[in-house]
Amino acid sequence: MGRIGILSKFLCVYAIVFLLLIFSCGTPTSEDQKDDNIIVTPEKSVVIPIFNADSAYKYVSTQVAFGPRVPNSIAHTKCANYIIAKTTAYADTVYVQKTLISTYDGNNFEIKNIIASFNPENKSRILLFAHWDTRPWGDQDTKDKDKPIDGANDGGSGVAVLLEVARVLVSNNVNIGVDLAFFDLEDYGKPEHENSYGLGTQYWARNPHIKGYRANYGILLDMVGGKNAIFTQEGNSIQFAEAIVGKVWAAATKAGYGTYFKYEQTNYITDDHYYVNTITNIPSIDIIQHDESTSHNFATYWHTHSDNMESVDKQTLKAVGQTLLQTIYTEK
Repeated sequence: MGRIGILSKFLCVYAIVFLLLIFSCGTPTSEDQKDDNIIVTPEKSVVIPIFNADSAYKYVSTQVAFGPRVPNSIAHTKCANYIIAKTTAYADTVYVQKTLISTYDGNNFEIKNIIASFNPENKSRILLFAHWDTRPWGDQDTKDKDKPIDGANDGGSGVAVLLEVARVLVSNNVNIGVDLAFFDLEDYGKPEHENSYGLGTQYWARNPHIKGYRANYGILLDMVGGKNAIFTQEGNSIQFAEAIVGKVWAAATKAGYGTYFKYEQTNYITDDHYYVNTITNIPSIDIIQHDESTSHNFATYWHTHSDNMESVDKQTLKAVGQTLLQTIYTEK
């Protein structure tokens, strides 16, 4: 028998064996597939938008150019108008809460809480917030202790990250509702006067912009632009919202910025998130710089006149902003 004849005989035998295998095994039905987990539908890939650090840095610079944003000042009014204009251009709805608040020392301040809402009809929501006022005194400085500070990092950086997130949200659809809250009169307090910080947040928590407002969780940004910043897991964040801390720190790692977010619990801070937790019961965390080299555990320039544009780093703004976008766009 020639080579062609041998090949033909081999092909016939192969075909018979192949048909026997098919009929003996049977063609799997949809029920078979379900029971035996034969078909697995992969999750739809999620595209995470890019956070623009240059844009965020410019938002900080613009705020600082107004001057110290102390309530009842011209700079404060200019900055309020700026935030309102920017958020109005981006968000679906913007709420402005105006009220008069008395401080521990008997002064009265007209404040503005600004809340920008995206997908306002969606009941599943995330609250992102920061304070936009600045410290009236450089009380941690060695000179000019009674003069207001620029607050580039302490105040300006959190606002800048939120504004850049707003710019991203308007161009990239998101499946959940997002509220960006810019709270006023946070930094007027003194440690010896209980609950003298976070006055704008305390007012909003008791008088939300929407009656019965709820969010799945909240994230506070405070001092999120410092050079070489490290963000540890703050005590109240762990106590009230440990799962959210885990979610955000995992998002930072996924986004490639895990070196900024350290898995270490540190001291308890009575910041804006504390009042959101205790008054509204919305589980909230604080992304705040921790510096173990100082006695107060904040950056060396905290509440000093060195909290200017030189204290702000684009890479840190990027790390925090990209982590937020990773968190928002992977939320189910």
